Amino acid sequence: MKTVMRLFKYKNMDIKKLILLIIGVVALAACHKDLGNYDIDMPIEPKLANLDSVYTASVGDSLIIKPKIEGVDAANVELQWKISVMEGNDVLYTGPALRIIFGLQAKRYAARLTVFNKANGMKYFHKFYIDGGTEFASGTTVLSVENGITQFSFVKPDGSVKARLYRAMQGKDLPANPTNLFLLRNTFTGGTLLGYWIITKNGGIRLEPNTMQEDPKYPNTLKDNFFTQPDNLEVGSLISHPQGVMMGVVNGKFYGGTTSTWDQAATYGMFGLPADGDYELAPSFVMSFTQSATYFIGFDKNRKQFVRINLYGAPVYFGTQYSVTTTNAFDPLNVGMDLIHLEQLNNADCFAYCKGTDGKIYELKFNVQFNGPFTFTPQHKRLFVRQELINENTKWSGAKNGVIYIANGSKVYRYNPVNEELRELATSFSGKSITMLKLTEDEETLMVGTEETVSFLNIATGMNGVLIKKIEGIPGAPVDIAIRK
Repeated sequence: MKTVMRLFKYKNMDIKKLILLIIGVVALAACHKDLGNYDIDMPIEPKLANLDSVYTASVGDSLIIKPKIEGVDAANVELQWKISVMEGNDVLYTGPALRIIFGLQAKRYAARLTVFNKANGMKYFHKFYIDGGTEFASGTTVLSVENGITQFSFVKPDGSVKARLYRAMQGKDLPANPTNLFLLRNTFTGGTLLGYWIITKNGGIRLEPNTMQEDPKYPNTLKDNFFTQPDNLEVGSLISHPQGVMMGVVNGKFYGGTTSTWDQAATYGMFGLPADGDYELAPSFVMSFTQSATYFIGFDKNRKQFVRINLYGAPVYFGTQYSVTTTNAFDPLNVGMDLIHLEQLNNADCFAYCKGTDGKIYELKFNVQFNGPFTFTPQHKRLFVRQELINENTKWSGAKNGVIYIANGSKVYRYNPVNEELRELATSFSGKSITMLKLTEDEETLMVGTEETVSFLNIATGMNGVLIKKIEGIPGAPVDIAIRK
């Protein structure tokens, strides 16, 4: 037994020595100088010059990009171009320079240049961007009336006016009696532009925002924008909803543009059936919008009462399904007067201007709790302080700071409903009748339209309507304005 154990011990020692010997040989081999020739003949990479990271292209103009390739035989190089638009619709081009007529929409596109060395099969990739634009990508559009003819004009950023643009491009006139100009944007998708709508008393025209042409992919008239076309159209008033569709009163009923599909679909924004109910709305209404819900307050001109409409995908008429906190000021279910104008400030306080049976103008103030339970709170009813300022030609624009701007004749007033103060703004219009009144988005500038002119007034804190600038050369009297930045 001892002999066996001794042999096992000797064998273990031999194994250890063998392992050490192997390690030593490997280490020695690693230290031996490698005399082999391992030079790798790498292909020469083409050097690229004269390629920018961003190019600007105008729709309808030539886009030419001509880079310079150095370091390789030009005869062995092929340049492959790709502008990414949409799968299956990408712009592909092969040639020493990209030469195309740019016909894409006005937005940014990712692009790639592939330098292909045909001699060795190597490809080298270079990324860049193309910003598509048109002469209409930035500027101001103005809707006006000239000798009874509706005109649509474009004002460039430098102030120059392309007057009567619609007639020049289409060879025909717009419908008569214009009321509104909308540049629709879907703010839910980052401000996607959906087109211009020119609204008139009995119709309307849609224009593609980058070409100012009627786009055959979409309904181009207001009548075509109805799934079921009415025999006649009488537009009470329309407004633009933040989802880039129009909503409002047509033929006395309330309609809302559909948002239940992709906003590039031809049916997006089309009108379905109106909110169902027994009512006939006055033209003026107000909207309260939140990210989760949209509500409207209208006025039934037959029953002379305020009514409620909610938006649940489509507008739903709730009529007088709301609670009234008090009728001490007035009864919203039985106003007993005709509505002239309805204005909402700061998403809360509402002011209704009504004509009583005595022929006088009354101001009704109320507040509505939109998020259930739907509660209507009348606050006051009083004679308006300046009766002569309100008639069918009065222009209104209410601000979130609680002020209402009122224009009548050739003067603009700043009206504070809290103390009934009416202050005439500083700018004089030299006796010209005011035909348009509109706030900019930041509500620090008031745009005032008079014959052939749009004036921009400073109404920021501490300012009283000092003139900032003018746009002159507008054909006729301005009706509405839209600014594209």
